[in-house]
Amino acid sequence: MTTPGDRRAARLPPVQDGLLVVDKPAGWTSHDVVARSRGICRTRKIGHAGTLDPMATGVLVLGVGRATRLLTHLVGCDKTYTATIRLGQSTVTDDREGEVTSSHDAGGITREQLDAVVATLTGDILQRPSAVSAIKVGGERSYARVRAGEPVELAARPVTVSAFDVVAVAAVQLDAVTRVLDVDVVVSVSSGTYVRALARDLGDALGVGGHLTALRRTRVGRFTLTDAHRLQDLVDAAETGADAPVIPLADAAAAAFPVRRVTREEAVALGHGRRIAREAAPRAGVVAAIGPTGALVALLDESGDTARTAVVFTPAGS
Repeated sequence: MTTPGDRRAARLPPVQDGLLVVDKPAGWTSHDVVARSRGICRTRKIGHAGTLDPMATGVLVLGVGRATRLLTHLVGCDKTYTATIRLGQSTVTDDREGEVTSSHDAGGITREQLDAVVATLTGDILQRPSAVSAIKVGGERSYARVRAGEPVELAARPVTVSAFDVVAVAAVQLDAVTRVLDVDVVVSVSSGTYVRALARDLGDALGVGGHLTALRRTRVGRFTLTDAHRLQDLVDAAETGADAPVIPLADAAAAAFPVRRVTREEAVALGHGRRIAREAAPRAGVVAAIGPTGALVALLDESGDTARTAVVFTPAGS
C-alpha cells in the first residue's frame, strides 16, 4: 500500500552513494530488506554484503548506488555472531526452522566434554555446509533440492573459526525423559562459514545432535551493531522525507579497508586503468585509494610488484 510518505519520497532525489548498515529484524530475508531499502534510499541500485537467514538478526551491510561495487570485497570479511545452540536435537535444516529428526538426552554432557569438542571446531577446520545452504549444485540452489525431497551431501571446505567461546549453558527439560542443553556462544568466523553447521557438528561430536535456535550477527568486517539502524526507524524517517543515514562512499571505503592517499597524478593514472608504484610491502586484500580532494579513486590490489586497480570509482582526470 502506498502511503503519503512514499509518494513524497518518490519525488525526492536518491540519497548519496555509500553504505547503509541495517539491523535486520527476524522474519525478513536479506532480499526483503534490500527491496524495502530501495524506497528508503529512493534508488533501485542496492545490494547486500552477505545473506542472513530469515531467523537471524543483526548487521546487514547494504551498498547504495556506486557503493554496490564495494560489496564483492565486503562479502569476504570476517564476521562475528552471538548464537544459541541446542544440544540434544537434530533438525533437517540444522536450525529451529526445520523438522526435528532425532532427540537424545543431553543432560549428562559435562562442561569439560563441551569445551573439548568446541576446541576441535576452533581454528582452521574443514566444514561441510548445511544442505539447505544457497550453494549451487548442478546449477540449482542446494536448499531448493532439499525442499524438493532430494538428498544432498555437500563437500567439506576449509574455513577459519578464529573464536568459539561458550558464555552460558542451561539445561532445559523437554519431557519426562529428555533434557537438552542450550549453549550460548560467541563465534568469529571467516567468510563462508556456517554457524548452524558448527551447531550440527558440535552436537554430532557429542553424540546427541544439535541445531541452532538463535543467531545474531554483531559484526561484518569493521562494521558492528553500533553502526546499524533499525529498519523500522529507517522506514519512519523516510516517510518524513529525511535522507537515510548512508555512510558516504569515501568514508565507507576508509572504514572498511586500509587506506592509501594518492596524489592527483596517481589518481589520473588509476582513472585510466594504469598501474602505479606499490606503496609498501605486498599485502593481501584491497586498499582504498583516496585522492587529494578526499574522493574515493579506486580499490587497489597491492599483492603484486605494482598497485593495480580492482575497481575504479572516479573518471580519469577528476
